[in-house]
Amino acid sequence: MRSQGNPITWLTCYEYSFARALNETDLDMILVGDSGGMVALGYPDTTPVTMSEMILLTSSVRRGAPNKFIVGDMPKGSYEASDVDAVNNAMRFIKEAGCDAVKLEGGSSMANRAKAIANSGIPVVGHIGLTPQSSAAFGGYRVVGREPSEVENLRRSIQELEEAGVFAVLLEAIPPSVSKVLTKNATSIIFGIGAGKYTHGQLLILHDLLGLYPNFRPKFAKCFVPEVLMEFNDALVENEDLAAFGRDTRKDGLYQITRLAVEAYIRQVRSGSFPDELYSYRD
Repeated sequence: MRSQGNPITWLTCYEYSFARALNETDLDMILVGDSGGMVALGYPDTTPVTMSEMILLTSSVRRGAPNKFIVGDMPKGSYEASDVDAVNNAMRFIKEAGCDAVKLEGGSSMANRAKAIANSGIPVVGHIGLTPQSSAAFGGYRVVGREPSEVENLRRSIQELEEAGVFAVLLEAIPPSVSKVLTKNATSIIFGIGAGKYTHGQLLILHDLLGLYPNFRPKFAKCFVPEVLMEFNDALVENEDLAAFGRDTRKDGLYQITRLAVEAYIRQVRSGSFPDELYSYRD
């Protein structure tokens, strides 16, 4: 898809029922992110999330989405201390949860960990820019890449992660003009979440796409539900016996709304209409 210029679609998911809905769409990839600690487990941030919790969440997603490429998110404390820890915990994602790949945060400082995991035969996704697990060390949640020194750090991080063997890098909260240059010069697949439209693919938090997380919503996060409610309502109006319609199709509630909203997201990413300026940070 990268070589053919076809945008790759990626969403987070944390449990079985939503995974079932995603499995019925044309979505390319699923990330079981440590953001599940916030939206599914109620933590104030991603710091408390454990490997055992991630394995539980990821296993349920795999059961719901057996046909999707699933990436497990290495939680804080599961890989930083040593290559041995990194490989052992990455292997848990593969063996216990059925993941296809893992993701870890950090650029140059985590290149050795990424290399150790990749050398063990596990595909690795890097994650740079705004990295929530270490955001406190960089002044909190903020856009990264508006200073020349930050741009150089991002460029060097991608290069060193690629040399370590990652097959993809996620850019988070980066101005579109910067992510455009980084993507052009990269040899790996570049994904963006809040990084504009010029990357090879897009990631979005499912709970933001559905408007399910009430605590806050980042600038780049679009809720797609309003765009599909008319289609959903029209299908209901056409059926006189809604009880029978619901029993026979299960298309009378949130499961169907989820599927329609995700399909709208996929269409807009592939057409290039999302993310537009409204859902991108200024340069």
